[in-house]
Amino acid sequence: MEGGGVPKFIGAHVSIAGGVEQAPRHASAIGARAFAMFTKNQRQWSAPACTAAGCADFAERLRARGFEARNVLPHASYLINLANPGAEANARAVDALVDELQRCRALGLDCLNLHPGSSLGQLSQEAAVARVAESVNQALKRTEGVMVVLENTAGQGNTLGAGFDELAAILAGIHDATRAGICLDTAHLFAAGVDWRDPAVYAASLRKFERVVGLRRLRGLHLNDSKSPLGSRVDRHESLGAGHLGWAPFERIVRDTRFDGVPLILETPDEVLWPSEIRRLAEAEAQ
Repeated sequence: MEGGGVPKFIGAHVSIAGGVEQAPRHASAIGARAFAMFTKNQRQWSAPACTAAGCADFAERLRARGFEARNVLPHASYLINLANPGAEANARAVDALVDELQRCRALGLDCLNLHPGSSLGQLSQEAAVARVAESVNQALKRTEGVMVVLENTAGQGNTLGAGFDELAAILAGIHDATRAGICLDTAHLFAAGVDWRDPAVYAASLRKFERVVGLRRLRGLHLNDSKSPLGSRVDRHESLGAGHLGWAPFERIVRDTRFDGVPLILETPDEVLWPSEIRRLAEAEAQ
């Protein structure tokens, strides 16, 4: 599945310093064709809403820099835990998700990426999966238009979503399938035991993903090397080629036509390297 005719949408998770309207400029400056961003300060539960003027400014800057909504994969706050077993804590997480979905809608964006959450060791896997799905259902009922994009995890601690079957089980519990998708993170896959260094494993894992989830539901890829070894279940990102994965899996990804049109987002730790990482990926695609 190599040799796509359209250049991949490669970018990075850029800063919103100076306001969310600055994100398109930050992305353009590193040579990105796609980008991720937070919709607000991700370390705080609440923040002032985007003003009408600020949202319009973002949309204009997005257009002026040559981006479309489908090139942007905003990321929700890491504070949100939809699997939290506590009633009050879970309600707070749902409220926060609703707020971020509304922010995306106001900015003209059509999806929001987040981690499924953690049971905190207090729920069975089945109960935690059901809690995440029901939490998403509650948030979708209170919002319009924006898709929740759940990300696979490294499986650290009691976090959900380390395997495709678990992600599929969460999706199965979400009532509106048109507003639920998946983002795959390469470092998380590796830490969870999926070795994309091996072409045969790469091919087999994508066949399984298609079978149990469906590639049509893939809305993004996070391109990260891993500081942690295979199967460690420890989530530690590294710059491309500097970790255990090396460059080969990422060159394979950018040549795979199944990822045409899907935002490919760097979350690597050294932002100084982002322009060169993007250039090398683009060069590898063209080879």
